[in-house]
Amino acid sequence: MDKVEVVVAHAERATLRVGDVFLKVDADRARIDAEVEAMSLAPVPTPAVLWRKPPVLALAAVPGTTLGRLGGRATGSAAGWAAAGAAIRTLHDAPPPPRTGRAGRSVAALGAELDAECARLVADGVLPPDLVARNRRVADAALRPWTPAFTHGDLQIAHVFLDGDEVTGVIDWSEAGRGDALYDLATFTLGHEDHLDDVLAGYGDDVDLDVIHAWWSARSLLAVRWLVEHGFDPFAPGCEVDVLRSRM
Repeated sequence: MDKVEVVVAHAERATLRVGDVFLKVDADRARIDAEVEAMSLAPVPTPAVLWRKPPVLALAAVPGTTLGRLGGRATGSAAGWAAAGAAIRTLHDAPPPPRTGRAGRSVAALGAELDAECARLVADGVLPPDLVARNRRVADAALRPWTPAFTHGDLQIAHVFLDGDEVTGVIDWSEAGRGDALYDLATFTLGHEDHLDDVLAGYGDDVDLDVIHAWWSARSLLAVRWLVEHGFDPFAPGCEVDVLRSRM
């Protein structure tokens, strides 16, 4: 009998692996609905849905390996990173789904969320005031009008699989929907700035780098306290706090 591997688990959801099957347990049925819908519409390889019985979604494993993870050593060739960039561009160029995703927060809502989170980070002593203030100023560049695109919403490098230089699968679509394309690009290159040029070689160079940098700051500021509260370590080398320090 295959052993049960806990891939990730926190108060909102959990993912288990049994052999070549992933079981996603999510108390929010709308999130499972959104994931299944997004995978059915996405023009890139996605996991096959084996069965669905809320709150559980069973998915087949996708072949290949990832380019790494945040806080770890990145792997893969420049061509592999470029292939990932091309796949992301294919997604962004597709007709956006009707649902607004994680990357689709309005400018006003994002600004208010950032201001509130920065205030809490300082008040609770989680991060130094100067580090928070500097990154909040950098994050301002993300607060601008954007054209809705088909976004993944949580496009960490651990969610994109390749076999050689070919993308074989993109997983974890629960945050997908209409949103800002540059949010996806920033999420994918977060903590791996040295591969941004490779990604853009496949994606295309019509990208405002200041907005990418802004999303690195914004995403990290918004994530630090949630990660701590859910048992993760944003202070680990190469993770969110180091991303914020790099903006100094």
